[in-house]
Amino acid sequence: VQLQASGGGLVQAGDSLRLSCAASGRTGSRFFMGWFRQAPGKEREFVATMNWSSRSTYYADSVKGRFTISRDNRKDTVYLQMNRLKPEDTAVYYCAADTTIILSRVREGNAYDYWGQGTLVTVSS
Repeated sequence: VQLQASGGGLVQAGDSLRLSCAASGRTGSRFFMGWFRQAPGKEREFVATMNWSSRSTYYADSVKGRFTISRDNRKDTVYLQMNRLKPEDTAVYYCAADTTIILSRVREGNAYDYWGQGTLVTVSS
């Protein structure tokens, strides 16, 4: 699985932004695609993920209600719609995927075998 992320940029607090991650090659009903982020000086953290087959979604508490993960099956692309952005959302956002992940680990970065390059999101106050 190869992942190509895009869509980052500089926005103001309260604005919206949509990230995209295109995947090539996927398999299995346990295929998950999701997003993690890493702010300067901080550890990588889980943002959101989606089961490709069931469309079940999972979110970090910090983004629930503001971010929405979705997919376009025809384009093999997962999106992260980010609304009401806050300065603390500033980070490099990484797309991740895995074909054999189990539900208890969907929020763990180490459970994902495939990673895209990061895309920087900067939210100014």
